[in-house]
Amino acid sequence: METTRNYQLGLLYLVYLLISADGVIDEHEKAALLKVKVAEKIPDSIFQEFETEIAKTKEREIYSRGIDLINECNDADKLQAFGLLYKMSEVDGRVHVKEVRLLLYSVRQAGIEFDDVVKRAASLKL
Repeated sequence: METTRNYQLGLLYLVYLLISADGVIDEHEKAALLKVKVAEKIPDSIFQEFETEIAKTKEREIYSRGIDLINECNDADKLQAFGLLYKMSEVDGRVHVKEVRLLLYSVRQAGIEFDDVVKRAASLKL
């Protein structure tokens, strides 16, 4: 159970950073965040915890918490998380350089191959 919570909360933190990387969270990105919540079966309690934390936490700490939680997961969950992040980067129709940097750096921190992330993302629907 704790692994699932770590995955879900870590994923939400990293998705938030990704969609806010360009300085604007548009309606497509907000809708995609909610689709991730539904697709990954994230309970309202975890989503509310996430919303509370991002409102009072600095970006650097959000990243640190997110990557720490994801790194506690198994490789399959890591790959799923980064595949979703990759798909999220395309949601608003443009990929910002900060989104690319966040993805590349995070994937490296998690010890996952970027090519595997791209393949996983291709199999996902958002």
